[in-house]
Amino acid sequence: MRLGVVILPDEPWSSGGHRWRCAEELGFDHAWTYDHLAWRDLRDGPWFATTTTLAAAATVTSTLRLGTMVASSNYRHPVPFSKEVMSLDDLSAGRFTLGLGAGSSGHDATILGEAPRSAAERADRFDEFVVLLDRLLTERDVSAAGAHFTAAEVRNLPGCVQRPRVPFAIAATGVRGMRLTARYASTWVTYGGLDGAVDVGPEQGARTVAAQVRRLVEVCEAAGRDPRSIDRLVLTGPQLDPCIGSVESFRDMLGRYEEAGATDVVVHWPRTSPPYAADLREFVRVMSDR
Repeated sequence: MRLGVVILPDEPWSSGGHRWRCAEELGFDHAWTYDHLAWRDLRDGPWFATTTTLAAAATVTSTLRLGTMVASSNYRHPVPFSKEVMSLDDLSAGRFTLGLGAGSSGHDATILGEAPRSAAERADRFDEFVVLLDRLLTERDVSAAGAHFTAAEVRNLPGCVQRPRVPFAIAATGVRGMRLTARYASTWVTYGGLDGAVDVGPEQGARTVAAQVRRLVEVCEAAGRDPRSIDRLVLTGPQLDPCIGSVESFRDMLGRYEEAGATDVVVHWPRTSPPYAADLREFVRVMSDR
């Protein structure tokens, strides 16, 4: 079981950058940050850019894998984003994982002044987003004209450090997203809750993940993909993070998710206020003793 941590981009680097070094020192296998322009109740507070934050994190770490949790096609265009992805892979010396998701109906979906999209429209857009990103990161010269995105003679040289490209981690709870996972991803991401909800306890979360894993296995087998070749990452939510209150409860949570089929669990770096409020000293103790 590998362990990761989400570090929100909610502090200036001068006061929050040390969290990435601490995550590496605590032995986390990977660290992520959210890819939003503004997020939920924190939209009126400090919030910094995702790829810039990860670029800075790459310069102060050496073994920690870094990733987006998760980049959305709600507001991103594959052409400029692919250049940022390639650059992050270079800055991190091949330690970058590209987390991807279809996005939701929140603030990111309308921040550019566009009309809200239905779930089906977001899924269509995400399909095209993933396919074009794959091409942009693996082919020398890319042109495309889709329903949502276009590209004209795009060159991303010299390409990714990791070959043939950075690994994709796709967030998906439905069959359609799982099919994309089977075709393009190295990691499948779930929030461990019903219909993607994160506000559940470890028992319900583990049961839900087990059912999702069974569905993923079926989708992979139908697509001719060995399901064992895909890592299975569970991102915990506000009701799961209290499990970091003791070493015993934390180990119990990890055991439940491992039994459900997870290979990776990701918790959140404690904040001083909700969401994800927790005692930092206790967090460090539990992570050190796990």
